[in-house]
Amino acid sequence: MTSTPVQSLSLETFLKMPYIEESPAWEYNGQARQKPMPQAQHSRLQFKLCEAINQVGEAKQTACAFPELRCTFGDRSLVLDISILRWERIPTTPEGDLINRFNSFPDWTIEILSPEQSSNRVTASILHCLKYGSQLGWLLDPSDRSILVFQPKQEPIIFSGQDDLPVLTDIELKITATQIFDWLKMK
Repeated sequence: MTSTPVQSLSLETFLKMPYIEESPAWEYNGQARQKPMPQAQHSRLQFKLCEAINQVGEAKQTACAFPELRCTFGDRSLVLDISILRWERIPTTPEGDLINRFNSFPDWTIEILSPEQSSNRVTASILHCLKYGSQLGWLLDPSDRSILVFQPKQEPIIFSGQDDLPVLTDIELKITATQIFDWLKMK
């Protein structure tokens, strides 16, 4: 399935449309576009990465990973595969409850390329996040077991094998591309 653009509309109008919270999610970049439906490998990697990051991030209240969190900022509304927020940037009520709408960039974004997705479109989402303040972006490609890492004002670097991947400072997570893609093995 390929995503199909619909008519151009404003961001404000898009955010009021009832269909944007349907599954799969809709995103906005001058046009409304529905993301492809995640498949098994995508779901598994998304779940395991959130679990690994939250295991170390929540324990020390340094960060939290959110799957499929809508982030609206810089005239776009993106539903990133994983948005990692530093603890102090998690929007909460005075009582400490999460606020549903997040109108800012994530500190770290992770996108998992699906077979029917455009790598350029997904890369553009990561670059948009970096432009507005994200400190790190990963693009996982399960087809070749590589991770393209983006950092502000640096050339992207491809990681594969046993090299430790860069993570946000204060998150005590040591992980490699091999460890991540080994989660796809079910034996």
